Order: sequence, then C-alpha cells, then structure tokens
Amino acid sequence: MKINEGGIDRALRIIVGIVLIALVFVGPKTPWGWIGLIPLITGLVGICPLYAILGINTCKSCKDDSGQQAAG
Repeated sequence: MKINEGGIDRALRIIVGIVLIALVFVGPKTPWGWIGLIPLITGLVGICPLYAILGINTCKSCKDDSGQQAAG
C-alpha cells in the first residue's frame, strides 16, 4: 500500500488518537477510548485503508501534476 495521508491529515489523526486513548485513563474512563488506536496507528504509518478503498489521497507529494496518484 502507498502512503495516502498528507501531513495535516496525519497530525490530526495522531492528536485525535492520543486524546481518545487518554479517555481510557482520565475523564469518563471508558474502554471506548481504545478506538483511538485506529487513528493513531493510521496517522503514524501514513496509510488509511478506507482512503485506499474510496480512492482518496490527501498526500500532495504522492500526486503528479494532473492530480492523479504518482506511479511507483
């Protein structure tokens, strides 16, 4: 799989993931906070499987001038 997340997208995912995981330890202390692992991992890796399925790419450096995803 190719990287399909841009810098801002990745940063937001990491922040949201950390905040959700923090809910496990502070605040409502609900186990639902572990859902934050999904945005945290996808943000750290830079690959979102759902983006790949839907053909979305927010990574500007991974596109060529025509807006299509660059090969290779």
